[in-house]
Amino acid sequence: MRPARLEKHEVGLRHRVPLAQLIAQAQAEKTAFLFIPEDKIVYGPCVTQPEKILCVGLNYLKHALETKLPIPTTPVLFSKFNSSLSAHKERIKLSPLAEKIDYEVELVIVIGKTANNVSESEALSYVFGYATGNDLSDRGLQFKSSQWLLGKTCDGFAPIGPYLVTADEVPDPDKLHLECRVNGETRQSSNTQDMIFSCPAIISYISKYMTLKPGDLIFTGTPEGVIVGYPQEKQFWLKAGDEIVTSVEGLGELRVVLA
Repeated sequence: MRPARLEKHEVGLRHRVPLAQLIAQAQAEKTAFLFIPEDKIVYGPCVTQPEKILCVGLNYLKHALETKLPIPTTPVLFSKFNSSLSAHKERIKLSPLAEKIDYEVELVIVIGKTANNVSESEALSYVFGYATGNDLSDRGLQFKSSQWLLGKTCDGFAPIGPYLVTADEVPDPDKLHLECRVNGETRQSSNTQDMIFSCPAIISYISKYMTLKPGDLIFTGTPEGVIVGYPQEKQFWLKAGDEIVTSVEGLGELRVVLA
């Protein structure tokens, strides 16, 4: 497990110390400077420039049922852009036009080598690692048309992190507990075993139509418990000031605040 990249200039900004002094301090203290208290880290997205950010919709059986939408027979794919990436502990500024903001805890696959037309049996060998994600969504925008893109790819709407955990540390991505809390209240609690399409199936399916490249991200879907699945009278949408914590077993907690 490794933390998101911490640039030298970010350390300098946080401590307000000239870079030359930091270098001298590192040389004097040797290995002591290699260890940074976790509460002092300024995080970035654990993958910063993916060529593609692909997402799978309606990929948990109970989630498909709660939304009263047909259960997919093939993976439902949509995309996000790099401008939607954000990081652990980031404040995500909502657009003045934001309407119905929802959370979605997700397991994120990070591709490690070029994958084209791979079989399900070999698909996981193309994975570099996994991370906790949150597919933030503006449901008002999402359902304005038949295309989900607008409501899914607003600035900051793809938090990922805080860690990128290598694949060898995750024996079975299809047996992981995942959870979402809003202001301390548990809203989602499920397991990737409820996915309709497994991680190998998703990778294999996508690779038959487009080449996956190292660093590409796949958000694998969210379980039941999202706001859009509540009865209308209980749909209290996210707002500025809300803290959303998403976690996937063994991958760490991803914490963001809306602003």
